[in-house]
Amino acid sequence: MDIAILSVSLHVHSTRRLVEEAQAAGHYVELIDHTKCTVKLGAEKPKIFIEEDVTHEFDAIIPRIGTKVTRHGAAIVQQFEDNGVFTTASAVAISNARNKVRTLQLLAQQGLPIPETLFSINPNNIEEQLRLLGGPPVIIKLQEGTQGLGVILAESKKSAKSIIDTFYKMDTSILVQKFIEEANGTDIRIIVVGKKVVAGMKRTSDIDEFRSNIHRGGIGERVVLTPREKYIALQATKFLGLGVAGVDLIRSRKGPLLLEVNASPGLKGIEAATDINVSKQIIQYIEKNVGRKR
Repeated sequence: MDIAILSVSLHVHSTRRLVEEAQAAGHYVELIDHTKCTVKLGAEKPKIFIEEDVTHEFDAIIPRIGTKVTRHGAAIVQQFEDNGVFTTASAVAISNARNKVRTLQLLAQQGLPIPETLFSINPNNIEEQLRLLGGPPVIIKLQEGTQGLGVILAESKKSAKSIIDTFYKMDTSILVQKFIEEANGTDIRIIVVGKKVVAGMKRTSDIDEFRSNIHRGGIGERVVLTPREKYIALQATKFLGLGVAGVDLIRSRKGPLLLEVNASPGLKGIEAATDINVSKQIIQYIEKNVGRKR
């Protein structure tokens, strides 16, 4: 089987792990920098070029699309899909998962539990917006942030109003969430592959940091997931239409709450914390689906 991984570099740990496991399984695998792809549409079958050379006809792709090039990356994925290539994440799913508000809208519509959240662009009633969430502290998030970037804890009404007002006036899309104090700087990252939960870890923030992301200095450790947590992760992945996903939850007094869903989750932290070969399971998922398609 011929597999393309859409990523900017082999120096990215998750990309390198996927290449290793694909090659270990006997597949041809090629790295394609989606930022250097050109699509030609017209009289003949649409073609995807890497600089000047037309791409090989692949059986499957694994998109690892960066935040800054979501729109272009999703368009490249869509063209592979249109050409009949299997993908672990559809273009629509990538776009939806990258936008935190759209993700929460879709999942709330399905009845999945999320923290109290609001979004607005009105700078004239910020105090009323804070009141709707029960007042500070609140979490302020960029709608398209990743790896904990663009996530701010506002502990007082004064700081919350100042931060929110600044973002509104900069025409920056944000959402504001109720701060779940009992989570105590921890969250749960669950990896779903196909219709199966394959790994889960608890991430704990550094002593001087409320964000628990591994990229922000958080510490990961294997965790025993509850049936409810597994159910939420599987349903979220299903409703967004993702084949592979990282689902982030927090544990509250009311039970697990869904924070966000990542269409191209990092593999380094979860594999190290759980000693589970997630990369291999992703390759096996592709093998199963491409085989069924044939």
